[in-house]
Amino acid sequence: MKLTRLYKYLGAIAIGGAAMAAHADTYPDRPITLIVPYPAGGTTDLAARTIAQAMGPYLKQSIVVDNRAGAGGSIGMGMLKRADPDGYTIAMGTIGTQTINQFLYHDMPYDPAKDFASLAMVLTTPNVIAVRQDSPLKTMQDLFGKAKASKDKPISYGSPGVGSSVHLTGAYLEQAADIEMLHVPFKGVSGSMPALIGGQIDVLMDNLPSTISQLKDGSRVRALAVTSAERSSSLPDVPTVVESGIADFDVTAWFALYAPAGTPYDVQAKLIDAATQALASADVKAQLAALGATAGTLTGKDLAAFEDKERQRWSQLIKERNITTN
Repeated sequence: MKLTRLYKYLGAIAIGGAAMAAHADTYPDRPITLIVPYPAGGTTDLAARTIAQAMGPYLKQSIVVDNRAGAGGSIGMGMLKRADPDGYTIAMGTIGTQTINQFLYHDMPYDPAKDFASLAMVLTTPNVIAVRQDSPLKTMQDLFGKAKASKDKPISYGSPGVGSSVHLTGAYLEQAADIEMLHVPFKGVSGSMPALIGGQIDVLMDNLPSTISQLKDGSRVRALAVTSAERSSSLPDVPTVVESGIADFDVTAWFALYAPAGTPYDVQAKLIDAATQALASADVKAQLAALGATAGTLTGKDLAAFEDKERQRWSQLIKERNITTN
């Protein structure tokens, strides 16, 4: 009897292995859902829609974008964790969902290091520090000077939300420049941009892609600086924070594709290959450049290793600045 059970067990394994191989051979045979854990219109959404359209031809299937915003991205990424690991549900993770949130939220519905398979970096982009067109702040030095002279009424800056990479950029700037500002969180740039234009906040910080159209128009807002080590080719006349006197200041936001942990390696490989080919195309590079972004190159284990380094960086800042979600 024991031998019979062993044969049945080995037979089941063989059947299961054959089924997985068959799945990988035919994958994908229906549309793929791409979860976006933030509202429509922001940089995460722009990144997702760009890569979804570009990857489709390589997979010979459509990729449908599904916005599931809330809790700093945790709702959407929690959905990815619970999804079947079959390659038909993926998500656009960010510097926030993958390397920042776990140090701010104590009831996270997922573990970013264990619950996902890292697929491909889609884009990197600087954050931008902007003001109204009629603001008396003309340079970052003006901002620093006013912040130090107005401690009783601190300069206010808006971000897409508590714990976002943009919020952390503001905290990092405060630390590096030895200033204090008032952080005002919004639910995405659709809330923070009108507040800046309407005078409810003094400064807007955001990912460059979701603000670049307003900045290039120039009638209502203008940029003081970008947060990357080098100037953005999309805004070549806008200086970096480093040029404004803050040495070694370098912050870039990033956006990457993830699948649930346990997704078959052959399926992961197909998704990675499709993303790599799409991001290498001249059309996608041009689309991203127009947004002020650069196509990503990290995939798989290299992307996962990069995430680990980012967690070390941001966890230290959160601890030093005593940043909380309260």
